[in-house]
Amino acid sequence: MRTADWLRMTLLAAIWGLSFLFLRMAAPVLGPAPTAVSRLLIGGGLLALYVQLREGGIDLRARWGHYALLGMLNSGLPFLLFSFAARSLPASYLILLNATTPLFGALVGAVTLGERLGARQLAALTSGMTGVAIVAGLGPIAIGLQELLAIVAGLGGAACYALATIQIRRSAIRHSPNTQAAMSQIVSGILLLPLVAAAPLPAALPASAILAVLGLGVLCSGLAYMLYFRLVVDVGPSRALIVTFLSPPFGILWGWMLLDEEITLKMLAGTALVLAGTIGSLGGKRTQPSR
Repeated sequence: MRTADWLRMTLLAAIWGLSFLFLRMAAPVLGPAPTAVSRLLIGGGLLALYVQLREGGIDLRARWGHYALLGMLNSGLPFLLFSFAARSLPASYLILLNATTPLFGALVGAVTLGERLGARQLAALTSGMTGVAIVAGLGPIAIGLQELLAIVAGLGGAACYALATIQIRRSAIRHSPNTQAAMSQIVSGILLLPLVAAAPLPAALPASAILAVLGLGVLCSGLAYMLYFRLVVDVGPSRALIVTFLSPPFGILWGWMLLDEEITLKMLAGTALVLAGTIGSLGGKRTQPSR
């Protein structure tokens, strides 16, 4: 990859590491659905404005199905699932669960693109999931039913991200990356609006929660998705997923510095296993996908 790609990826990792800090500040106060929908509509709206001003507008004809599918896989469902998980888990746990995306990506690639899973990638999958289990069982928080459901939700969000990279790559020729990023978030935000009606907001909203939602929308969705969609087109979906093992150090650092979250040696060991699995999952030999 080019130097510019690595710099873009590092900046994206720092931003997405910060997103889990914002989730911990917003989701327990606003609830999962309002947090996710606010992030989607703010981020998508800003990107749509950028496309309108810089790229001559958005062509909406015959693309709603694509935007709905991509939006739910790459934004709507993951944002909702991670917002649910953020009510119970520290930011460091959330970023670790997100780091399993390339592990799911390897499985998705094997099933949908005909990419071969060799011994190295199978070992990587085992390492990554073992790391998640270690952190879940030996981390700084006690795991009850609520925390276990949150972990499952986080893994579900990571799986959605992996599925979305295939859809982004398949549609790269027909759709502008920024248009995809904007419209997929707007459409998925509209589709999830009924969930907001079922979860009324508290009477008084603290300023920290409002600022966190703005950070999620403007920085972690608007700017970040512009960077990410461009990366997927430029370097491919598998390489773009490298950002998920650059993000955990940032996420853990932000949580420790800004939220005073505890970090244990056992947790770091589990994180190392996940990162080792993530790196290994990107290194196998790949076969050409059939048409």
